[in-house]
Amino acid sequence: MAYISLSRPRMLVALIIAGVLSTTLILTASTHHYWGLHGGASKPPLIRDEDLVLDKLAIIFPVNNNTDMQFYRNTWMRDYLYPVCDWPGPGCKIVCHRDSTYMTLDKKTICFSRELKAANDQKEFYLKIDDDTLVDMDYVVELVREYSGWRKPLFISHIWRSRDRGFPDALNRVRHGNGKFYMFNRQLVNCLNLDITYRGRRFEDTVFGGMISTGCGERNVVY
Repeated sequence: MAYISLSRPRMLVALIIAGVLSTTLILTASTHHYWGLHGGASKPPLIRDEDLVLDKLAIIFPVNNNTDMQFYRNTWMRDYLYPVCDWPGPGCKIVCHRDSTYMTLDKKTICFSRELKAANDQKEFYLKIDDDTLVDMDYVVELVREYSGWRKPLFISHIWRSRDRGFPDALNRVRHGNGKFYMFNRQLVNCLNLDITYRGRRFEDTVFGGMISTGCGERNVVY
C-alpha cells in the first residue's frame, strides 16, 4: 500500500497553513455568515444605551440668520434638535413668524412654549440652549436617567431671581434659569401659563420663569 511521507519541515509548514486558514475562517464567520445561519443578511447596527436614553429628549434651539446650523448638525445633538425658526425652512421644528432680535426673544419664548404644550411628541424632557452653547452629552444622559419618571414639574438650571416692580404678580423675583442651558420635563410644560401678560419687552428667561410661577406655582416645582 502506497503512503505519503512528509519530512518534518514540510509537515510543520502544512500544519501552520492549516492553522492560519482555520483561525481566519472562525474570526470572519460572524461577518460573512459562512454557515448560512442568517440567510446572508448582515447584523443590524448596535443601539447604544445612550441613544435609548436620549430618545426621550428634545433640544429647543432658537435660531436666527447668524446661527451656524452646520456646526450643530456635526455634534451629538443633531438627532435631537428642535430649531425654533423665524420663518418656515428646512429642518425647522417650530416656526414663530417673527424676526429674531433682542426685542422679540421674550415673545419667541412664549411661542415655542405654546407649541410644546400643544405637541404630541412623546418627549419626556426638553433642553433649551442658546445658539452659542455646547453641552456635554454624558451630563445630559445622566440627568435624563436620574429624573426619568418624575411626576412633579422639574426645572434644572442655574437659578436666578430678578426684580421687576412693573409687573410684581407675574415677573417680580420669580425663579428663572440661565438661557444658555435649562432643562425641564413634560409635566412642567403641561402647567405653564401661556396667557402671561405684561407690557413692553422683558428678559426672555424671566418670562419663562413667570410662566412657571403663575402656571405651575413655584412650590409645586422641583428646582
